[in-house]
Amino acid sequence: MIWRILAWSALGCVALLAVIGGTWLLLLPGAPAPGTPAAISKDESEATLAALKPPKRKRPLIAIVGINDMSETTDYLMPYGILARADVADVLTLGTRPGPVTLYPALKVQPHATIAEFDAAHPDGADYVIVPAMSREDDAVVLQWINSQARKGAIVIGVCVGAKVVANTGLLDGRRATTHWYSVRDLQKHPAIRYVADRRLVVDRGVATTTGITASMPMALTLVEAIAGRAKALAVARDIGLADWDARHRSEAFRFTRPFAMTAIANTLAFWNREQLGIALTPDIDEVSLALIADAWSRTYRSHALTFAATAEARTSRGGLRILPDKIAADWPAKQTPPAAVDLPPARALDQTLQSIDARYGPRTADFVAMQLEYPR
Repeated sequence: MIWRILAWSALGCVALLAVIGGTWLLLLPGAPAPGTPAAISKDESEATLAALKPPKRKRPLIAIVGINDMSETTDYLMPYGILARADVADVLTLGTRPGPVTLYPALKVQPHATIAEFDAAHPDGADYVIVPAMSREDDAVVLQWINSQARKGAIVIGVCVGAKVVANTGLLDGRRATTHWYSVRDLQKHPAIRYVADRRLVVDRGVATTTGITASMPMALTLVEAIAGRAKALAVARDIGLADWDARHRSEAFRFTRPFAMTAIANTLAFWNREQLGIALTPDIDEVSLALIADAWSRTYRSHALTFAATAEARTSRGGLRILPDKIAADWPAKQTPPAAVDLPPARALDQTLQSIDARYGPRTADFVAMQLEYPR
């Protein structure tokens, strides 16, 4: 008798949770209506470029800082790869302590220096400090270092949820800012910060912020234009496969929706059907294309991307960054190798990867990944 009571009680709890969960899903908004973002005025574009002009050196020094235990993959690698490709500044990747920087959701790199080594070599500080999203947004060491760079005159740029890291330094108080759509409410908890919608990039008195992960592409190109002019930025844009860019954005298109939640739940529950997808780590690999591909495949909730190589030594990327393989293997099963895209220009590599995710897992998962990346398809 007691077992029957327990069974019915358990069944009742499951039914209650199902009702609650179903009600929650029904209350979520549906897919956003299609629309076109409003154009950016010439005056606003020129003001943004003027605000991002190099504050100190003719050839600027750019530091991309991350904590060693999980900084966001594309936030960290895309600005580096694009700026290194442009060759208009000296660009360094930093960790807060010695050793590799483990990125999330994929990849591991050996940064050029620690923040202490950077300070010893450059006591006058950087011209720009780029701050990616981090697993700990209140890391005291990195917050103190960012503040010290700002006091030395650096322009601080928070990429995606890196805006929350910058917010925790106090540098955004009294300023306008933006961030990834999922973290807007968290940013708005800071009463002194004025959130700005419908912009991929917002600059206010020496501090810049961007929307989601893929916004680091137009941000990096805008920075190239501010440093070296429109012609140079256009050349770099063509090289990475992007026809045009600016700060225009339609924030309403990115939000927590019923399709997003249902895809996350369904793909999470399909735990028996997870895939580990291997990407060969080769010398001179494009770090931007690699970051976008590994990031996207690792956000499906059906797969995780990793790199493999025949030996444990780090491979040097196109931009001179040392990337460490996740696995030691001579090859990878063909069925668990994503369609080749690392040889494509970064913008095309991302589009190709989303198409491949669509073909493998369906359009809802491809849209789910694009929503996480805050990438307008």
